[in-house]
Amino acid sequence: MAKAGDICTFCGRSSKDVNLLINGISGAICDDCARQAYEIVQEQLPKPKSSLGLDQKDLPKPEDIKRFLDQYVIGQEEAKRYLSVSVYNHYKRLLQNNDNDDVEIEKSNIIMVGATGTGKTLLARTIAKLLHVPFAIVDATVLTEAGYVGEDIESILTRLLQAADYDVNAAQRGIVFIDEIDKIARKGDNPSITRDVSGEGVQQGLLKLLEGSIVNVPPQGGRKHPEQKMIAVDTKNILFICGGAFDGIEKKIASRLNTQVIGYAAKRNNAAIDKNNLLKYITPADLKSFGLIPEIIGRLPILTYLDPLDRNALRNILTEPKNSIIKQYIKLFKMDGITLTFDESVYEYIVDNALKFKLGARGLRSIVEAIMMDAMYSMPSGNIKELHVTVEYAKEKFEKSDVNRLQLT
Repeated sequence: MAKAGDICTFCGRSSKDVNLLINGISGAICDDCARQAYEIVQEQLPKPKSSLGLDQKDLPKPEDIKRFLDQYVIGQEEAKRYLSVSVYNHYKRLLQNNDNDDVEIEKSNIIMVGATGTGKTLLARTIAKLLHVPFAIVDATVLTEAGYVGEDIESILTRLLQAADYDVNAAQRGIVFIDEIDKIARKGDNPSITRDVSGEGVQQGLLKLLEGSIVNVPPQGGRKHPEQKMIAVDTKNILFICGGAFDGIEKKIASRLNTQVIGYAAKRNNAAIDKNNLLKYITPADLKSFGLIPEIIGRLPILTYLDPLDRNALRNILTEPKNSIIKQYIKLFKMDGITLTFDESVYEYIVDNALKFKLGARGLRSIVEAIMMDAMYSMPSGNIKELHVTVEYAKEKFEKSDVNRLQLT
């Protein structure tokens, strides 16, 4: 009589009649029964979702993405719409089925142009909170051509790998925000006749990343050397979002708008131009005249702009978003058990001075910091548990601060 460990508990066949018999604590299973059990499990379990962990019906729709951005970013309706659609299309591209219709969705890299402090980086950081894919923010100012002092172009992908915990498959469907893209512009519209290692050279190096190719990336960043172990990353499905201030590009836009037509019709057309927000008329030709090479402009097909911040926008930025500047300071004081409150007139005073700085939302932060510095220094050590900031207090603290002496006129 065969022992219990010599027969399959499921089908009753002995070890002589099967290819493999796997013994357990109180029974055994043959290879045929194990295979059938696996097939039954696969049929009974719900179908796995995509590598994103999402079905298309679960994707955040463009309106949902914009609604989320509205909680943190004031204004910039045009940029938020473009960004929401690009991210949504990126998700759909990752979920596209390999049908037989030969239609392959191309990725839509995007470039955002806006003055300093208008919210380009904030938009990127905010949308990163919502995403189900790895997200990395890198600064183009540190990039140089391979072999020169600075960081190689491949360091961009190193940041993305780190954000994905070195999961290459996850990184290959991620999103990268390249900040300060205008800082790698060449010095003019014409090709450089000398070596431009931190300008045109970097743009040419970025082409292979934006278009989609397999790039060997040093896992810890830094310079590449022959003995180093590399990680191969395919950038075909990585979405690139670029942002830059492009300081001075308004002059090129104004020049182009004023030379299109002549005569009486020109006066009527020029009257309709919003001279306070020339960026809304930006075209790829303006980016080319600023110093971006045509090849890189072609790989950034979606171009959008950020509006300059007016008085109302600055006032709302101060108090309205979830992470507004005032709410941040109230929380800082609350952590020390101190209740912080402000007069409404203080907000107007802060906005007035921010407009003089001409630094957008960053100017707001500098002014509030100058006003609150003395209190933040002394109050945590004292016994006072309440601070109410009046406009007189704000004027006194700000006028004696170093920041006040740096105001732009």
